[in-house]
Amino acid sequence: MDKDNIYFEKVSSRRTGSLFIALTILFSLLFVWRMNVSNWNGLAVVFLVLSCLFLFYVVNFRTLIIQITSKFLKLSFGIFSWTVPFENIENCSLDEIPLFMKYGGAGIHFMMIRKRYRASFNFLEYPTVVVSFKNKVGPVQDISFSTRKPAEVIKFIHEKIFA
Repeated sequence: MDKDNIYFEKVSSRRTGSLFIALTILFSLLFVWRMNVSNWNGLAVVFLVLSCLFLFYVVNFRTLIIQITSKFLKLSFGIFSWTVPFENIENCSLDEIPLFMKYGGAGIHFMMIRKRYRASFNFLEYPTVVVSFKNKVGPVQDISFSTRKPAEVIKFIHEKIFA
């Protein structure tokens, strides 16, 4: 951990990883079955694409890294990362969203919550923290992310934005 880091956390989920592995295996087996039954066709292509997609999920969405420095909040999920400078953070709180949205999937999602467009870096079984922006980043007004220590994350972000 670098000396400028105020907070650093790696979050992973065996449950989510297992789900992605199971889906990769399922669609790989369906692809093999379809190739044995009728060679290349549209359904075989769909099974192959889904198999590759979930394999990418297995590799890429293994670990969410949360980093808070004196200047920014950075979230990294495999090859994807999002950095928010503290001067663009308006507020931070525990995320309270409808269950069907909360359990709508793991990984990175974009969704509309309370008429605000949000990017979400999440696993299903951990609480999430939402950070609202002073100025939109493209269409995104909020970002939420899973953490094992939401109170600690909120405390560190509040210390920086309300100092």
